[in-house]
Amino acid sequence: MEVYRFSPGETPLLVSVPHAGTHLPEPVAERMTEAARRLPDTDWHVDRLYEFAADLGAGVLVATHSRYVVDLNRPPDGRPLYAGADNTELCPLTLFDRAPVYRPGGEPDEAEVAARRERYWRPYHDKLADELARLRRAHGVALLFDAHSIRSRVPRFFAGRLPDLNLGTAGGSSADPGLESGLAAVCENAEGYRSVLNGRFTGGHITRRYGDPAGGVHAVQLELVQATYMDEDPPFAFRDDLAARLRPTLRRLLEAMLTWAARTSGRS
Repeated sequence: MEVYRFSPGETPLLVSVPHAGTHLPEPVAERMTEAARRLPDTDWHVDRLYEFAADLGAGVLVATHSRYVVDLNRPPDGRPLYAGADNTELCPLTLFDRAPVYRPGGEPDEAEVAARRERYWRPYHDKLADELARLRRAHGVALLFDAHSIRSRVPRFFAGRLPDLNLGTAGGSSADPGLESGLAAVCENAEGYRSVLNGRFTGGHITRRYGDPAGGVHAVQLELVQATYMDEDPPFAFRDDLAARLRPTLRRLLEAMLTWAARTSGRS
């Protein structure tokens, strides 16, 4: 099975969806706990939520395999993503509720982690890097929107309920300040939703690795609270009514990125 699905676009914008995959190779699945095989920490339905992106001319890159196989938004060397905070690994060993991913003795060793990195992590990032370089050459600028979601309450990672829209630019280092402020304004003006810029989720490895404003690549991450578009409890059903209310805000974010790029490059 391919490790990603890719649809090219006609604009400078690429939407990356690294955590919506649900496929588990059998050699991995057979060692996992029953709770882990239910994939509770998946960014459920995020690719479906952003289906409209293709209508805007954006390219879309979606991972097919579960984050439990390998986490595409973690550094390849396994360094903690957030220093001083609780972090999950490149090949996670625990669920977000700290329950084990594997039955006793089933955890991957260093050799297996390295093999997974080459088999699943590397191709996604090679494609991501190649496409951003192509967009930069074709349009003079490349825009990366890394799309994520998470349960509204995860005590392991944050206290209380997370704001609905969590925009991250690696503390302002992964995107132009004008682009950042425009996207933050879209979130702030989204009626009925709470938002924050560079709060608990400032952007993961993808945002930090590829965001290079001086080099013409601008990357942002949006971490959505799942209650804004789905049921957070099993069977994790997509909610068309909630999604219909949220999508105009998501569309405005992507449109704001394209408008900024057109204005910056002098294209109309």
